[in-house]
Amino acid sequence: MPALASHRKQRSRSAKTSPAVGLTTAAIAGVTLLSTQSANAAPAEPKPSVEEVQKKVDDLYRQAGTATEKYNKAKESTDEKRREVDELLDDAAKRTEKLNESRRALGNYAAAQYRTGAVTPTAALLFADSPESYFDQTQLMDRMTDRQRSAITDYETQRAAAAKQRAEATKSLESLTTSQKALRTSKQEVQAKLAEARALLSKLTAEEKARLAEIERRKEEEARRQAEAKAKAEAEARARAEAARKEQEQNQDSGTGTGTGTGTGTGTADGSYTAKADKVLSFARAQLGKPYVWGATGPSSYDCSGLTQAAWKAAGVDLPRTTWDQVKVGTRVATKDLLPGDLVFFYDDISHVGIYIGDGMMIHAPKPGANVREESIYYMPIYGSVRPA
Repeated sequence: MPALASHRKQRSRSAKTSPAVGLTTAAIAGVTLLSTQSANAAPAEPKPSVEEVQKKVDDLYRQAGTATEKYNKAKESTDEKRREVDELLDDAAKRTEKLNESRRALGNYAAAQYRTGAVTPTAALLFADSPESYFDQTQLMDRMTDRQRSAITDYETQRAAAAKQRAEATKSLESLTTSQKALRTSKQEVQAKLAEARALLSKLTAEEKARLAEIERRKEEEARRQAEAKAKAEAEARARAEAARKEQEQNQDSGTGTGTGTGTGTGTADGSYTAKADKVLSFARAQLGKPYVWGATGPSSYDCSGLTQAAWKAAGVDLPRTTWDQVKVGTRVATKDLLPGDLVFFYDDISHVGIYIGDGMMIHAPKPGANVREESIYYMPIYGSVRPA
């Protein structure tokens, strides 16, 4: 036995430590791999500058304004379709009642004829399907009175009208469903744009927010400077117009009038428009300080086209709901010819509107988070202007 023991293989120290060595090697390899991956990974996206954030937020608000007008359009269509469906359903109910009255009249005649032996009980039931064909088949039409014939004709007329009414109501209900879907989509689009803008602003530091406020202040100052220039031009134009008027009066008094006039470079309006515009501006000024809420038409909050619609309604003029439709109403006017009460539209997509008050200024409902206020028309790129009435 001792001889056998001498042939056993002895485990070396290196064998005992090999697992540790293997683990260490794997760890080193892992660290090396991670280091290589980190070196090859794309660099983190740089944080946008305050100017880039400001541009992006402004763009998002503009897109939200466009989506709001889509929402307003869809809501207007939905409300219209809902009224149409309600009217059709009411009419269908009335038609059904008339049909039942005709059916009851036929039933009375059928019962009377059954009592005289002219019609079997089974045949009487056929009135609900096609009474005229029934009488043709039984040769009873010759035995019917004019009153009975009239009852059958009325029944057929009411039945056809009721069927048509039901078909129209079904079609309108389908259209209403489509409008409601568009309404939900537009609402979600507005909410998404506003949420994205809020998220961008929330990531700014206090210093960045201060810089953003300074950018905004400079933008407002430039817009105000342009408004002041327009106010000066309007004042000069009014002075020229007044001088021309006095000169014309003097010439008329002296009998030397020439019958010619000179342009003033500004718009003119008759007394009727001025009276309406005064009501528009009085209403608009009463809304100053009320919050902008997209889709709102007052009286506690407004979006841009909701305010212009309500203001002109106060003057007895019904405007469409959206900026896209309001811009088509009335007469187009150049910026240099603007008069108080005119509507000024902004951006290429006509997604914003304000009410001109004179001197390059307007009253408008700006955007979420802001209140109805007076502001320079040059704060945003002008698309065009209209005189609604």
